[in-house]
Order: sequence, then structure tokens, then C-alpha cells
Amino acid sequence: MANLKEIRNRISSVSSTMQITSAMKMVSAAKLKKAQDAITAMRPYSEKLSELLQNLSATLDSDSGSTFSEQREVNKVLVVAITSNRGLAGAFNTNVIKASQALKNETYAGKQVDFITLGKKGNDILKKNGTVITFNSAIFDDLTYDNVAEIAEALMTSFAEGNYDKIILTYNHFKNAATQEVMREQFLPILPRKNDESVANTTEINYIFEPSKEEIVEGLIPKSLKTQLFKAIRDSVASEHGARMTAMHKATDNATELRDDLKLKYNKARQASITNEILEIVGGAEALAG
Repeated sequence: MANLKEIRNRISSVSSTMQITSAMKMVSAAKLKKAQDAITAMRPYSEKLSELLQNLSATLDSDSGSTFSEQREVNKVLVVAITSNRGLAGAFNTNVIKASQALKNETYAGKQVDFITLGKKGNDILKKNGTVITFNSAIFDDLTYDNVAEIAEALMTSFAEGNYDKIILTYNHFKNAATQEVMREQFLPILPRKNDESVANTTEINYIFEPSKEEIVEGLIPKSLKTQLFKAIRDSVASEHGARMTAMHKATDNATELRDDLKLKYNKARQASITNEILEIVGGAEALAG
């Protein structure tokens, strides 16, 4: 009977875990809908703004180009790792951490590579293997454009003052609830427009400028960079909820399967115990009759 009691305790424990993972799955599914709608609505604006900026920047003279477009010899790199404050999301955080470490140990090996971590999970690991100059976990508690703009302005100032030659964002790009793609996206300097003859809408575009072209570009650049960072963080938030929902769905399925196996094991053990008791009774009755 001790064995039966142990199995009953395990069934109870697995059932409790299954209830928790199922509840977490439903919570993440509800949050995912809101986050998915937000990033889906924002992407067209962000992409069009970046396309417009690249088209305008490509027509500027080199002498009148922006500081944020200056291509320098890369000696100092800043990696902005966007993770989450909570775990239980599968490989969501691990993939971003690995991508950030690969930039330091492989892509820019021998260079000075520092980190800015947005999210507690990334900070916990990266601070052990690198230099984390800034850590921010409160941004996810009140995710607004104004709060993200402050971080973007600090990054732009750091680049303009020559503290870093390149700034790269690492985050999860949301595709769907089950798929997230790790992105290594250059934030600064601004990438020049690629010459692609197959893309007709990027050539022979005539704009009417008021005021001058240079003033418009100088005004668009900060706005575009702030929007780019805001989009990356929103992408990461949607990816987090999708990854957690998927992870909790799998955990619930595994717990259900384990519970069913334990119930089957319990029934077999109980049947064996009852059979042994019957055999003992029958044996005792035969002994008395003999």
C-alpha cells in the first residue's frame, strides 16, 4: 500500500502542475492577442519610414550626411540584448543570449564589445561573461513610445560622441505564436540603401521638399531610430507571449500524458494488491479446511 500512496501523491502533484501550466497558457494567449495586434499595426509604418529615410539619405552629398550615417572602423561595439523579465518561455531568452554572446566571441572577437540589457533574464547571464553598462527591466512595466525614446536618445548620443562605432540590436522577431526568429539588427550607423534594380519603387522617386532636404533628413533620423527600437521591443514582447503560450501548451500536454500513465500504473498496482489479498484469503481458508 505504501507504493500506492506514493503513486497517488505523484498523480496529485502532476495534476496541480498541469492546472498551473494550463492557466499560464491561457493568460499568455490573452496577452499575445493584444501584443500581436500592436506589432502588426506598427510594422507597415516603421518599414515605410525606414524606406523613406534611406531613399532621402542616398541622395544627400557625403559632406552633408548625418552623423548617424557615418561609417567608421569598428573597434567598439555596443549590443542591445532584448529579453524578458520572466522565464518559462522555452528557448526565447536563451536564443537572444546566445546570439549576443556570438557577436562578442565570434563576429567581433578581439574588439571591445559591451552590452545593454533590456530584461532581467538576459542581464543575469550576460553580466557574468561580459560588460553590461546599463540594465533596464522596468521598460516592460510601462511600455510606451516616450519611455523607449529615452533609451534610443541615449544610444544616439553615445554613438555621436564616438563611444561606440556600431550599435546592434538582438531580439526575437515575431512570426507567429509558434515561431520566433532571432534578429541581429544594426541600429547605428544607419545602413545605406541597397542598390537593387529589381525593386522599381526605390528608384526615380521625386520628392518636393519643404524646408530643405537636409533639414528633413535630420528631423527624420531620430524619429526613425526611436521607432526602430520601439518596434524591436514590441516584437520581442509579442514573441515572448507566443513562446510562453507554446511552451505551456507542451508542458500541459506532457503533464496530461504523465498523469494518465501514473493512473494506469496505479490501477495495475491496486489490481495486483487486491489479487494478492484474495490469494492470501483463499490460501488461509484452504489451510483451515485441511
